[in-house]
Amino acid sequence: MRWWDIEPVLELEKDLFPEDAWSRGMFWSDLAHARGPEATRRYLVAVDTTGGEERIVGYAGLAAAGDLADVQTIAVARDHQGTGLGGRLLTELLRAATAFECAEVMLECRIDNVRAQKLYERFGFEAIGFRRGYYQPGNVDALVMRLTDPSTSVPTPVQGTQETENNG
Repeated sequence: MRWWDIEPVLELEKDLFPEDAWSRGMFWSDLAHARGPEATRRYLVAVDTTGGEERIVGYAGLAAAGDLADVQTIAVARDHQGTGLGGRLLTELLRAATAFECAEVMLECRIDNVRAQKLYERFGFEAIGFRRGYYQPGNVDALVMRLTDPSTSVPTPVQGTQETENNG
C-alpha cells in the first residue's frame, strides 16, 4: 500500500466498517513506518483488474515490535468475500511477520465476526481472551487471538470449499 491508495482504501473501509472505520490519519501514520531500513509495518492492497479498470478489493496491515507482530487490519470487498482473498492477504502478513523475525502474531477480531474468526483459526490462531467494548462507538467486544511461530503456519483446508484465484 502506498499513499495514493489511501482514498480508495478509505472508501472500502467505510463500507465494511461503518461504525469504527479508520481515519485517513491512522493509515498515513502506519504507512510512515512501512518503508526504509527501520520499517516496522507491512501494508498491502489487492487490486482487481477485471474489465481493464483497476479497483482495490482488499487490504491488510501488520505492525511489528520486537518479536511480536499484530495484525492491524484485513478487509475484503463484499463482492470478493469467499474467494480466498482474505487468506491470501493473511498469508502475506504472516510472511512479513516471519521476515520481521516475530515469534508470535496477535490480533483482535470483532466478537460478532464469525467469518473472520474461522479464517484465523484455519491459520492456527487461538482465542486467548476478550477486550470488552473494544470497538467503539458500537461498544462491541473483541476476541483476542494469538498465533505462535508464524513461519510454520499453514491454513487448514475447509471441507467442501475451494480457494479460487482472482486478479487481487
